[in-house]
Amino acid sequence: MTDSSLASAQGLCKFHGPEGSQTPVLRGVALRMAPREFVCVMGPSGSGKSSLLHLLSGLDLPSGGEVQLGGLDLKMLSDERRTLARREQVGYVFQFFNLLPNFTVRENVGLPLAIRGENPERSRERIDALLARLGLAHKAEAFPHELSGGEMQRSSIARALIGGQQLLLCDEPTGNLSQKAGSEVMQLLRECVDKEGRSVLLVTHNPRDAAWADRVLFLVDGLIDERVQLKGPHSDLEPIHKALAALGI
Repeated sequence: MTDSSLASAQGLCKFHGPEGSQTPVLRGVALRMAPREFVCVMGPSGSGKSSLLHLLSGLDLPSGGEVQLGGLDLKMLSDERRTLARREQVGYVFQFFNLLPNFTVRENVGLPLAIRGENPERSRERIDALLARLGLAHKAEAFPHELSGGEMQRSSIARALIGGQQLLLCDEPTGNLSQKAGSEVMQLLRECVDKEGRSVLLVTHNPRDAAWADRVLFLVDGLIDERVQLKGPHSDLEPIHKALAALGI
């Protein structure tokens, strides 16, 4: 079966632990990411949010079910082909930034291009244009320890954007930021959808972040609760708070 969506999961299961005493993390999750869509998955700690992102990107393989990325069944690919598919189609934004401490901002942002084999000097104009758009032009030669939390996360987002991948997977991207810096990051992700036509899949437990999304789904006990799905973006947080309360989150 092929799938025209950017990424999808059907009957997705993941178990952790040794054979015979495995703990279910995901138990039959179904999810589909369309082009130009901002989807948020909310859930408490340990609900499987990060595992879901790892499986959708091919960083991990499911215990059962199917994951497709750009129409490719990831379970059927070799490790090398799966890595190439991820590199071509997915930009990843992490909670802890994952910037290389001995690289400048420009070098960190250009790293995906260097991995592809592109000449860094030939890519410099494109990197600097992106840094300028994200308000980081004056930090191009700075090292991560010289940046604020918000600047580090914007650098991480720039790194995720530089390769042109259509799907951004974001794992609690404001978890280590102030409310102001977090709002700036969420505005930037929203613009990636509205102005660039990318798609964003965000996992978070933060209602303020979820309010930016087109759809809010709730992951509880390894399953997306089909009873509660919110359409957004939301001008206020009340519908999200009510849904969380109804689900006991």
